[in-house]
Amino acid sequence: MSYLTKGVKCCSPVNQMHKVAGTLFKAHILGINKQFKISRTSSQLRSEKANSYNYVIVGAGSAGCVLANRLTEDPLSTVLLLEAGPKDTLLGSKRLMWKIHMPAALTYNLCDEKYNWYYHTTSQKHMDNRIMYWPRGRVWGGSSSLNAMVYIRGHAEDYNRWSREGAVGWDYEHCLPYFKKAQTHELGPDQYRGGNGPLYVSRGKTNHPLHHAFLEATQQAGYPFTDDMNGYQQEGFGWMDMTIHQGQRWSTASAYLRSAISRPNLSVAEKTLVTKILFQGTKSIGVEYVKNGQRKKAFASKEVILSGGAINSPQLLMLSGIGNADDLKKLGIPVVCHLPGVGQNLQDHLEVYVQQKCTKPITLYNAQKPVNMMRIGLEWLWKFTGEGATAHLESGGFIRSEPGVPHPDIQFHFLPSQVIDHGRVASTMEAYQVHVGPMRSTSVGWLKLKSIDPNDHPIIEPNYMSTERDIWEFRQCVKLTREIFAQKAFEKFRGPEIQPGNHVQSDKEIDAFIRQKADSAYHPSCTCKMGQLSDTTAVVDPQTKVIGVENLRVVDASIMPSVVSGNLNAPTIMIAEKAADIIKGLPSLQEKNVPVYKPKTLETQR
Repeated sequence: MSYLTKGVKCCSPVNQMHKVAGTLFKAHILGINKQFKISRTSSQLRSEKANSYNYVIVGAGSAGCVLANRLTEDPLSTVLLLEAGPKDTLLGSKRLMWKIHMPAALTYNLCDEKYNWYYHTTSQKHMDNRIMYWPRGRVWGGSSSLNAMVYIRGHAEDYNRWSREGAVGWDYEHCLPYFKKAQTHELGPDQYRGGNGPLYVSRGKTNHPLHHAFLEATQQAGYPFTDDMNGYQQEGFGWMDMTIHQGQRWSTASAYLRSAISRPNLSVAEKTLVTKILFQGTKSIGVEYVKNGQRKKAFASKEVILSGGAINSPQLLMLSGIGNADDLKKLGIPVVCHLPGVGQNLQDHLEVYVQQKCTKPITLYNAQKPVNMMRIGLEWLWKFTGEGATAHLESGGFIRSEPGVPHPDIQFHFLPSQVIDHGRVASTMEAYQVHVGPMRSTSVGWLKLKSIDPNDHPIIEPNYMSTERDIWEFRQCVKLTREIFAQKAFEKFRGPEIQPGNHVQSDKEIDAFIRQKADSAYHPSCTCKMGQLSDTTAVVDPQTKVIGVENLRVVDASIMPSVVSGNLNAPTIMIAEKAADIIKGLPSLQEKNVPVYKPKTLETQR
């Protein structure tokens, strides 16, 4: 009692009541705050759990669609696939998206920004300061929804070279089985072709007389005919394989994504721009992205996999703090890992069109007139047949530029039509052409961030035609093509040369023509190259893991150590098939001692 009395004497009853009330109020507020914090933390955890997957794949292109399919074959693996562009169908219909799915309509999407990143290079100082146009797919299927549907694997020695360059386990005997795993070839399986894969591959059906004339002319010029340039013998000329099935473009969205989309363990989001990889220290835990103007996060309990391609993947790495530390610091990007090879080693194929006027009205010129285009389009919409059911690049080939070259380094695509400025300018006459260019150019470029804004395209510097070897090879391309076009097989079709034109004869004149007219074949690659940890320019190891960080991979054309001798879509699909097995922890497929053609002598060019 005395204690209480003493306490009351210390202060007045009113003050005491305020103090008690204040203490109770503080306790109440603290309790609310604590409950709020607990509630908010629980809410965050629930949100993270709802947005958490085993794998988050960035990019639903040629590699991303393959990975989404293969990784969700295990019903216990959950995958989120994020794509910056839209779906490749409208109301579930391919016909309503005919500009993508009609093979002959391919130039439409090469020429606008709807499904296309629409990149441009820097001014090219070795090419009369031209700024070069680089279309890249921004849609389900990526560039396999925009490309010319040519299925070319490259040469066996490309993959053996990869192994020597540090991509151990990526030699031909370890890659061939994955080309086959992906493929169903309409001619049936053999030692080189697949027969049970989701990627349907076919040959042309037009039987066009100019294709026959081209193949006959190449043999008259002394080159061999090859019945499968993706099989035993790449060298020579023959019929092209194409990713066309039943008259429709067979992109990776058609081949891999559509069959997996109904799986409950696969989530796909389109029109979603990934802006940053999220890290805890050097461990990748998810991504930040923007959809419908809202910034969101998705978390990966196992791995984040970048499949954005040779431009977007290095761009996202750099935006996230992985790249050359000096460059990142200049932009104020916190460095997660100094990896100077990111964006370096950029390689591409240049090509030029050698065009000849045709004296007979048998080219695709008439097919491009409005009334005929309507007729062709209606037939395709009705039956998926006719001239709309092919990309018309049905013949082509590979040769060596000179004696001593061990395997082909020049590629040809023949077309019974005239293409001007990537197809952005209408054909003006009856003409045929060959697309020709070197396959293993020695010019190497780079790309860097322009700013920290993910919407800003990076600075793209391919450094085209910067070596004497490249200049010489292009001269050979023109001279060897003219020789083929001069053969007897073309006599009844051959009019005047349109491009370069008969006035272009000397080496100096040919060099000037190349500087003015050569363009990208749309094969950017090698900007996150695969290699050994001892290689300071490597970005990923042979397991496709990004060096120096955890739980992050790159799987697309950017990880090629060097560009292959051919088109890139088939090799990119192979890379993703092989990487899927690596991610699953499965042993690599392997086929030993598969024979590959070698010329009888290297003392001659053919």
